[in-house]
Amino acid sequence: MTGGYPDRVPTLPDKTEPLQRQRRRGEELEAALLDAAWDELAQVGFARLTMESVAARARTGVAVLYRRWSNKDDLVIAALRHYGTTRPVPAPDTGTLRGDMLALLESVNEGRSAFTVIVSAAFAGLLSSTGLTPAEVRARIMGDRPLWSDAVFRRAHERGEIDLDTIPTAILTMPFDLIRHDLLMTLKPVPQERITSIVDDLFLPLAAAQRKATGTEPASR
Repeated sequence: MTGGYPDRVPTLPDKTEPLQRQRRRGEELEAALLDAAWDELAQVGFARLTMESVAARARTGVAVLYRRWSNKDDLVIAALRHYGTTRPVPAPDTGTLRGDMLALLESVNEGRSAFTVIVSAAFAGLLSSTGLTPAEVRARIMGDRPLWSDAVFRRAHERGEIDLDTIPTAILTMPFDLIRHDLLMTLKPVPQERITSIVDDLFLPLAAAQRKATGTEPASR
């Protein structure tokens, strides 16, 4: 484990040699800088990352970074946005809300567990450093990119399994908040039985109770 992060973090392939042999410009240069910032964030964490350390990893001068990002916070936000944009997670479509939620949480847990830990830690660092609210930091990282769960919830709404007009956001985000909590507390993948319990014992009963309370539960056939 390095700097409190899992040993197997999703760093990018080493491109040092090819980048040394060619002069990078424009979008290619910016992508290389953001890749270097992500790798630095994954290896040392938000607190120890500096503009100088990212420049050293990218084999360029620090002035190149400052011409694009005025400070470390802006660079980290751009790196997080770049990583998420270039590595999208496909939304599952199993035909049921339960199946989709299990598949989505399993994808987060298995394929992006280290990513979740890194982003969550960086998020906490950005909150402290920028003074922005959680919603403001999240908006700056996400931009106009939809959440992985948006399509899942939209299809569930169309099937009549949930009512997006009345269900509290806290219920929709709760499964992902719990997964992130478990990942941060243990730095290990969440056991399958825990994922199933989050969906079957917490999320689905809460969603059903909310529909019953608001009178949006479908009539029995």
